Amino acid sequence: MLDQAMDCVVASATDARALHLVRPPELAQWLEQLAEPQARYLRDLGFVAKPGELQFLAGAEGIAGAVFGLGDDRSPFAFGDLAYRLPAGTTWRLEPGDYDPRSAALGFCLGAYRYTALKQPERAPARLLTPPDVEPSLSQARAIRMGRDLINTPANLLGPVELADFAIALGQRYGAKTHLAEGDALASAYPALAAVGAGSARPPRVATLYWRGSGAHADAPLVSLCGKGVCFDTGGYDLKPSAAMLRMKKDMGGAAAVLALARMIMEADLPLRLAVRVGCVENSVSGTAMRPLDVIPTRAGLTVEVGNTDAEGRLVLCDLLAEAAQEHPIVLIDCATLTGAARTALGPDLPALFCNDEIWAASVLNAGDACHDPLWRLPLWRGYDSWLSSSVASINNVSTKPFAGSIVAALFLQRFIPAGTAWVHIDLYAWNDQSQSGRPEGGEVQAARCMLQAIVERSAKPG
Repeated sequence: MLDQAMDCVVASATDARALHLVRPPELAQWLEQLAEPQARYLRDLGFVAKPGELQFLAGAEGIAGAVFGLGDDRSPFAFGDLAYRLPAGTTWRLEPGDYDPRSAALGFCLGAYRYTALKQPERAPARLLTPPDVEPSLSQARAIRMGRDLINTPANLLGPVELADFAIALGQRYGAKTHLAEGDALASAYPALAAVGAGSARPPRVATLYWRGSGAHADAPLVSLCGKGVCFDTGGYDLKPSAAMLRMKKDMGGAAAVLALARMIMEADLPLRLAVRVGCVENSVSGTAMRPLDVIPTRAGLTVEVGNTDAEGRLVLCDLLAEAAQEHPIVLIDCATLTGAARTALGPDLPALFCNDEIWAASVLNAGDACHDPLWRLPLWRGYDSWLSSSVASINNVSTKPFAGSIVAALFLQRFIPAGTAWVHIDLYAWNDQSQSGRPEGGEVQAARCMLQAIVERSAKPG
């Protein structure tokens, strides 16, 4: 996964064919510059450059080129179908046009992705001759494909130990200082997380990375990331029905998003300091698993009544957030597949954003729109905070009311964020239920590109 080859791009080629990317307003002028037989052919076919419209141009030795309609789509996903609609193994060069080559390269690579660790693909993708200055796009594509691989890996092959080891290996590749917590040390430092993992024969782990860019001084801005890495979630004693459990290998999607974002930051060598924490556990049913109405301690000193063992993600994150906040980052970001309520409200494609800082919230939302990796902000509504009250502990991990589940979960996490700490919480789905352009069915890394852009913009001007 860490070294997955991107067989959809090549740095040089002598046999690359011309790929023309055209929008409707420029079509007439473009046709006038084309060889008359080819232009007449496209006119006869009624080619109008609508989104995804593809036609091949014949030459003396077969296919000489192709023309692809973009419509008015400016996102990377406009290019997401090309790798498997162009003939297998052929190589293509992008011709000049009204589009961003970086966006084209990113979309092409994201659409070319397939999970191939356990099954050979049915065909090879077409290859793109990489345009100049697109390395940032290729870096993002590599990171997202890595995260997709993590999510798609079956849970029997990616447990807490394997996920933590992967995070450590990723950090070491980029020169980060790493730490792995396990056993008694983990139980002492992260008691709530340990309680979640107590029911599994596969022990929990916490992987921590500390990295500093080559241009960052000792007191450079610190960005802190925390990821929920529940490698499989049965729901515990509050057992999920089989249909709800079917995709729970993706419950570490928050960890995958955080690791993908960390990789982007480190490969870009941003002038900042980075701290990454990944809580790796499995939520299982056994004689040692936490039970409904158990009361468990947390790193922050609060006690939590377990109103529902299937609300375990917030227990994994609360200890990580409490520790991360002690280091005074300019922003503390967590990603988690936390609630079905967020999916009910916003659907699978739109992660929910919660933020206690208006400047960071605006930066994230603007970045999401700009790079076509959107989120939608939901409120940290104080009126629901009392719903987490418990008669026997500091706080309950759920509300007894059947409303506002994603907001209540965010309010739980906010209890562990000290005043004055800018905090971004992203409740995401991490899965494509069906294939879309650039987004094959299966695991998906959401919000990482958006957060990268926001971090680049905000880390230069903290506060």
